[in-house]
Parts: sequence; structure tokens; C-alpha cells
Amino acid sequence: MSGPLPWWAEALTALLVVVGAGFAAIGSFGLVRMPTFFRRIHTPTLGATAGVWSISLATAVYFSAQGSSLFLHAALIAMFVALTAPITTIFLTRAALFRERQKGGDVPRPAATRGEDDTRTELQFDKTPD
Repeated sequence: MSGPLPWWAEALTALLVVVGAGFAAIGSFGLVRMPTFFRRIHTPTLGATAGVWSISLATAVYFSAQGSSLFLHAALIAMFVALTAPITTIFLTRAALFRERQKGGDVPRPAATRGEDDTRTELQFDKTPD
């Protein structure tokens, strides 16, 4: 067991934890404020990824300063979240889009049915094709 941490390690760890908690809170507030699923899906994913990266850095700083060697186990957690969160978001969005199209909901047309002369953007929804 080593002694107390240097002041710079405590300050950096505290800063990174607060920043990570801030990202998570912003993602949570975005989840509550957005009106539809398709808008709501992005905020927790981005908040969780940035929050986990920041807290993982805080963990690495804390345990590296406490011990005599570099602590990189937390990087595995951050890599796992960085790889799985976007993939999960894509699968959830595709499933929701499929269900909305089955119900006849107000969603963008599939990319294969849009022509090159189609000037509408993906955010301009239309139930009837031109």
C-alpha cells in the first residue's frame, strides 16, 4: 500500500470524473428532452461514450499514480464501450425504423428509392414518394 496521491493526480482524477459525470448527465437530459425515438437515440450514446472515456482516464491516472507502473486495464473498458455503443445504436435504430415503416409511420424513404434528382434531405419526411 502506498501513501497518499500527489496533488496533481488527485486534481486530475477529480476533474476527469466530474467531466465524465457531466457528459453522462448531458446525455441523460438529452434523452428526456428529445421528442421522438430517432432524435432521442443519439444523446445517451454520445454521452455514455464520452463519459466512460473520461472516467476510464481518471481510473488510469489514479491507479498509475498510486502504484509504480502504468495502469491501462481501464482502457479495455473504454474500448469495449466505444465499439459496442455505436453498433447497438445502429441495430436499435434499424429495428425502430423497420417497425415504423411496417406501421406506415412518418419516416424517410429507403435510400434505394431516392433518385439522384431528389433534393430532399433525410430529415424531410414524406409518406408519399414523388
